[in-house]
Amino acid sequence: MDLSVVIALYNERDSLPELLERIRTVLDSPLVENTKELPLYEVIFVDDGSTDGSWDFISDQASKDSRVHGIRFRRNYGKSAALYCGFEAARGNVVITMDADLQDDPAEIPALYNMVTSGNYDLVSGWKKKRKDGLFSKTIPSRLYNATARMVTGIKLHDMNCGLKAYKGEVVKSIEVYGEMHRYIPYLAKQAGFSKIGEKPVVHSRRKYGKSKFGLSRFVNGYLDLLSLWFLARFGKRPMHIFGLFGSLMFIAGGVIAVWLIIQKLYWQTHGFPYRQVTDQPLFYLALLAIVLGMQLFLAGFLGELISRNATERNHYHISERR
Repeated sequence: MDLSVVIALYNERDSLPELLERIRTVLDSPLVENTKELPLYEVIFVDDGSTDGSWDFISDQASKDSRVHGIRFRRNYGKSAALYCGFEAARGNVVITMDADLQDDPAEIPALYNMVTSGNYDLVSGWKKKRKDGLFSKTIPSRLYNATARMVTGIKLHDMNCGLKAYKGEVVKSIEVYGEMHRYIPYLAKQAGFSKIGEKPVVHSRRKYGKSKFGLSRFVNGYLDLLSLWFLARFGKRPMHIFGLFGSLMFIAGGVIAVWLIIQKLYWQTHGFPYRQVTDQPLFYLALLAIVLGMQLFLAGFLGELISRNATERNHYHISERR
């Protein structure tokens, strides 16, 4: 199969008929210029526990058109879970993801498809260069978020969280999207060994129906998820390298300070100089705190190392080919 279009949705009943019609209009024409060959495609709707009748429409269309498929969750699990199940079901050599709110234009699909099939990219992310969202509610926070993401991940994308993306089929089969990690799929792909990541400016439209399902909490959650991904990528399989290092440094620093205070007190005492009891000095208790915290960090690293070495995926590597 040439192409799979995966659409994660939650309460988007009003948008679905127009969205599907526009997708059909695009995909019932050749995707590659100067050819008359029509693509073999499928459209996979993943209903993330909608309560507005979205599933009724999807089910009806799936019964009429074999190219339309639906997956329904019993409750709302989130976009990452929906994309994970959509990726698992996708059979296309190229996979396109897009949102169901009509803010992503299906007319962008041919260009994204050709950027991937040309062999230049493993993943192409849309760039909503001219956003149609509120300036303070989405535009400015989005720019700050993307600037931080570029700095941490090293991936030079202007809009990492854009829902409109194109992937090689092997990319979506090699990554695991969970929690709220859908925002960082390019980074997950990079960690899986897919380094050919590009972007394309895409048309962004105003929402026609309903309202956004993501509140301001997405920025806090996104920041925390970014730190988690960075930490797991750097130290996920070698926790001792971070916890053991800082634990050892704190333990040694605290021990040196405590011993120095004791030696200083004994020296002054034996030479008749006025002195303070070691236990009367705040620095001594800070040294003890550093010793205790250092031991805890070291033990945390040691336990993490034991867990990592006994994990079932400790030798899970992404192999590109065999001969």
